[in-house]
Amino acid sequence: MGRMHARTRGKSGSKKPLSSKPPSWLTYKAAEVEKLVLKLAKQGDSTSKIGLTLRDSYGIPDVKIITKKSITQILKDNKLTGEVPEDVQNLIRRAVQIKKHLEKNKKDNVSKRGLHLIESKIRRLEKYYKRTKRLPKTWKYDPERARLLVG
Repeated sequence: MGRMHARTRGKSGSKKPLSSKPPSWLTYKAAEVEKLVLKLAKQGDSTSKIGLTLRDSYGIPDVKIITKKSITQILKDNKLTGEVPEDVQNLIRRAVQIKKHLEKNKKDNVSKRGLHLIESKIRRLEKYYKRTKRLPKTWKYDPERARLLVG
């Protein structure tokens, strides 16, 4: 394995555009972008999938620059968000898949540890989202109920 350059260590993925105003080549107005976000949300796309679709298919680099609102805020304003935030939902889905795997492979200790790490991350996010009032105070992560929710 080669050595990483000091400035790139620990950094991966793409970076958001630095400009705070829409690019000159962009023809979409804020209302049009909001309509696109709502249309994609009604099709069942997650917030991250909506952002990718807008970037790749419509050439919209950043919704927040154009509309002054995030995709999540647009969905919240139109009452299209689910009870559970998307990141917690994805972690719950992963935990359920690992539990299903562990039923067949009981001695897979690496996956057992991974499950513990995922579940602790869910509990940490649960505390954070309760504190920021994005989850109701009564919401609790329950592995058995999660299996039913995810299917």
